[in-house]
Amino acid sequence: MDGNRMSSISTKHGDGGVTRLGGGEPISKADARVEAYGAIDELNTMIGLARTLCTDQEIAAEIRAIQRELFPVGSAISTKPTSKKPIPVISKEMVHRLDALVERFEAEPNILRDWSLPGEFRESAAFDAARAICRRAERAAVRYVSGGGNVQPTVLEYLNRLSDVLWLCARVLEARNGIDARLRDEHHPGPPWSRAW
Repeated sequence: MDGNRMSSISTKHGDGGVTRLGGGEPISKADARVEAYGAIDELNTMIGLARTLCTDQEIAAEIRAIQRELFPVGSAISTKPTSKKPIPVISKEMVHRLDALVERFEAEPNILRDWSLPGEFRESAAFDAARAICRRAERAAVRYVSGGGNVQPTVLEYLNRLSDVLWLCARVLEARNGIDARLRDEHHPGPPWSRAW
């Protein structure tokens, strides 16, 4: 075999519903740990799709950096403490970088201060979808921890903060493109309240 050629990704080892953790230990694909890091994988792919649709180079660059960080975040869940493979450290600095993005985006002029209606703008709609998947990934990680799983607290902090960033990316894109995505207007009254769920 050519030394530069990758072996097939189709190993057939998972045909019986079993996969392997970081480090090689077998585990059921129905395990809460697998659900948690699998949701992070799904999140990363959706963020990637959002990035391909995003014409704002500043936001696209920030999102690309976040995508790279999501690989160690997923690995921090998929690797057991007893594994020979080292567990990536999800640092407070990673969370603080997301905090800084939240502050920066919230300071944008004309940023929405109300509930948003997803789908008013294609670029922001992709980030709204990513935000919803991020919340599901966070819930999966919390379920894993609640069931006795052990992960760094910063993993949950990171996912929680990331959903805020993704929601704000959508709102910033709308503001910069002059899109009004308010849920509440003169025809649909109600209390203004802005949350990333």
